Amino acid sequence: MRSETLQVRTGDRERVLDITAQASSWVRGRGDGILHVFVPHATAGIAILETGAGSDDDLLSALADLLPADDRWRHRHGSPGHGRSHVLPALVPPYATVPVIGGDLALGTWQSICVVDLNVDNHVREVRLSLLGDQAS
Repeated sequence: MRSETLQVRTGDRERVLDITAQASSWVRGRGDGILHVFVPHATAGIAILETGAGSDDDLLSALADLLPADDRWRHRHGSPGHGRSHVLPALVPPYATVPVIGGDLALGTWQSICVVDLNVDNHVREVRLSLLGDQAS
């Protein structure tokens, strides 16, 4: 198994951040296996979805409907509505797994690997990439 941790900047707003290029670059030339992408945070998730055509904004809108940024949350610290960020990983899990074939991600044509972050209090996130399987050196 090989593993590496990336730091990504999600900034001070709700965000769907496409990390496909970084993941693709990291697995390039490493043979076949399974890429496991994981965010070690209680307030972020990983999603595989189309980006750039509005789906990323649609996801944020759907999450705003499901998890409003108001004072209903029992978990109360940070920005108003911060407690909803702690519920997010139950809906958008903190991990995803993608096949790697011949050193390339085996994603569908319109699929991207994205960090989903509603927590405006944390501007930088870690993403752990782990490649399991028959990798080239």
